[in-house]
Amino acid sequence: MWVKALDLLLDKMKRAGFDFSRVKALSGSGQQHGSVYWRTGANQTLRQLDPEKTLHQLLQGSFAVADSPVWMDSSSSVQCQFLQSSLGGAQRVADITGSRAYERFTGNQIAKIHQSRPDQYQDTERISLVSSFAASLFLGDYAAIDYSDGSGMNLLDIRTRNWSGICLETTAPELDRLLGDPQPSTSILGSVSSYYVSRYGFSDDCRVVAFTGDNPASLAGMRLQEGDIAVSLGTSDTVFLWIKDPHPALEGHVFCNPVHWQAYMALLCFKNGSLTRERIRDQCAEGSWEVFSSALRDTPLGNHGNIGFYFDAMEITPSAVGLYRFNQDNNKVLCFSSQVEVRALVEGQFLAKRLHAERLGYKIIPGTRVLATGGASTNKAILQVLSDVFNAPVYTIDVLNSACLGCSYRAVHGLVASSGRSFSDVVKNAPEPQLAVTPNPAAQEVYDQMVKRYARLEERVLQESRP
Repeated sequence: MWVKALDLLLDKMKRAGFDFSRVKALSGSGQQHGSVYWRTGANQTLRQLDPEKTLHQLLQGSFAVADSPVWMDSSSSVQCQFLQSSLGGAQRVADITGSRAYERFTGNQIAKIHQSRPDQYQDTERISLVSSFAASLFLGDYAAIDYSDGSGMNLLDIRTRNWSGICLETTAPELDRLLGDPQPSTSILGSVSSYYVSRYGFSDDCRVVAFTGDNPASLAGMRLQEGDIAVSLGTSDTVFLWIKDPHPALEGHVFCNPVHWQAYMALLCFKNGSLTRERIRDQCAEGSWEVFSSALRDTPLGNHGNIGFYFDAMEITPSAVGLYRFNQDNNKVLCFSSQVEVRALVEGQFLAKRLHAERLGYKIIPGTRVLATGGASTNKAILQVLSDVFNAPVYTIDVLNSACLGCSYRAVHGLVASSGRSFSDVVKNAPEPQLAVTPNPAAQEVYDQMVKRYARLEERVLQESRP
């Protein structure tokens, strides 16, 4: 399906008159964690592609596993448990690879393939991520896995930026050979295959820059800098962080940074986002966002000490479910007034983001920006709370397909990265985000203390929600 999609895309562009000869470099992204198993002999096929035929025709017999495991596969719990027990626990796995063992992560999927389909594993010549698989198609050769996407496998040591020997040994045999050596995310892997020169008119000196995962590519597309945090406010809320000194935890993920080889990025997912905000709007604000916003404006920073946890569905960060309300004395209460409930929800959501970001090593520094995107980023009252909790200005960004845009930026950067030119310098002329709100002068004093209280209360919630 992926191969045929590339055929269809390039053929459509050719029919539309796109001038491929003008492309100086290309890069791309793939959904993180998915894997592709190339059959023995496939590399020879890649090197001898016939430009008279489609990729779909040429590569029909090139895959040992027909259906690639992707991020939605959660069937590798046994393999995750084995990895964690072999390495000495979930935190040890996180310390090495940036994340505890997750069912969707590639290494655990590989272990399952090896155990459940040994013949297909034996017939595998190379294992690619979705990103390096796509790069291989353009390169006409096996493309290296980049450091950033490789961080989402439970296999890469994020500090040495090499495969972890103990993780490889625990996962499957001969894995170092099957994966190849990982490479910096800014690497030029080579020139585009002659297949594309002949069939589509690419220049033979068009460079292929290492492809990466969709989340790292989104960080590039949003042009995060050191100290920045991006918050996507959607059905689920997602937080992207640029960090220098990571502290991997049992929640969240730390990856190698895709645009700065000495830095890291972190990713946090919160399941209870806009749907929960909409429920409280309907129950406490007459179904009106204006009434909801007025409640935020009319209640004080810190909400008179009231704190709420609103986990309508099983939360990801942290793993808990239920509604929990605490007054200023840390006593549980059954309900708040409507206005207090609105602020407790929004403050609680952003306190959780700050708490878990800081646990991963994030630090608010001079010049820190919060970049907001997603549906709720149009609500200035919500953004004001976000700004106050992080004590940093909030900017809005209108970036559709940020992963695709990030790959375009990365392709340009890849051409000059070896000269030492920074990513931020390459994209300095791109449109700037728009300043939305700045923090209240009293915010730091209020929320520096409140986030500590929130952490203690979250631990109580976790204890109460455990079976």
